[in-house]
Amino acid sequence: MLNRFLWLLALSLAMPVVGNAVAEDCTQTFPWSQQKQDLWQVNLIGVGVVTAWGVVNWDYFSNSPKSTSEGWFGNDTDSGGADKLGHLYTSYVLAHGLSSLYQHWCFSQQDAAFYGALSSLAILGYMELGDAFSDYGFSSEDFIANAAGALLGYYLYRSSALARKLDLRWEYGLHPNDNDFTTDYENSKYLFALKLNGFDALQDSWLRHIELQLGYYTRGFDDATEIRQRNLYFGIGFNLTDLFSRHGYKKTGTVLRYLQIPGSNVEFRRDFNQ
Repeated sequence: MLNRFLWLLALSLAMPVVGNAVAEDCTQTFPWSQQKQDLWQVNLIGVGVVTAWGVVNWDYFSNSPKSTSEGWFGNDTDSGGADKLGHLYTSYVLAHGLSSLYQHWCFSQQDAAFYGALSSLAILGYMELGDAFSDYGFSSEDFIANAAGALLGYYLYRSSALARKLDLRWEYGLHPNDNDFTTDYENSKYLFALKLNGFDALQDSWLRHIELQLGYYTRGFDDATEIRQRNLYFGIGFNLTDLFSRHGYKKTGTVLRYLQIPGSNVEFRRDFNQ
């Protein structure tokens, strides 16, 4: 699926700049004309990839435009809302990946955050527009989730102080059962992590190693014989992003701002279907 490509692309783009710091080789600010040209190229490439993939795999432009209502987190939806969090997460990671790329090209941090979020929304919004001309149909819920992810990506990239405290992550289980791991919701969890070392008052306390998590996941929605679950959970985990960064593994620490390692926390969950 194209989501897999976009997700891997975004995470690889996030590598040039670690911790929202300006790349060391940026010794000058390039003129707006050149920066605008770079922006257009990135967005046109993104739209081109979506178009080619959609025509070949999703029958884009084969039907008259239509819209569909997929719902949000109800038990009667296709995946209990996990797909909506997947859209939010993909848009968020793509926004950060493109923001990192733009900052590597010597955009200011504020401009990189703005144009990265805008590019993410444009590319994924175009994907939803393409869905309107396919069997899927345009989903307003997916578009809203994409917009929310881009907006969150903007604020967390622009504000280093906020990024020190909060992460949005995806956890993928150890027993995959789908060819496309980015849409394997039966093995996925999405969570926000509040990192206590981001608070100045706790940086000298043992609590700096701890983070508090709030997550959601569903189970049983892809098999009619399974009992459906919609789980909201509170978790307590170790701040692995800080641990790896402090010991010189900054790129690993950066990756762990977006990925949660399975089994690295303690969860207390509530199943809304019980």
